[in-house]
Amino acid sequence: MSKAHRGKGIRELAAHGRGECPVCKRQNVKILYEQEAGETKVKICKVCRAAVKHGKKSLVIDTAASQAGKSAVREGEAAAPSAAESPPAV
Repeated sequence: MSKAHRGKGIRELAAHGRGECPVCKRQNVKILYEQEAGETKVKICKVCRAAVKHGKKSLVIDTAASQAGKSAVREGEAAAPSAAESPPAV
């Protein structure tokens, strides 16, 4: 049986194949399993691969949209006045 996802086979990969899974956002897990997300292929962790295969999670990852959403949240936080700046309620 092949052991492509452990030991010697992953040593040449960056960080030995470890990183943040784009589906579950867990950090420092092995992201070695390729899945198709629309037109692109992304690498996800073993747990998310099984969940996607069995229909428990959906693999909808759009990096451009997620980055735009994060920047909009940051701008909204900057535009909202903090409690120290607002006048006291009477």
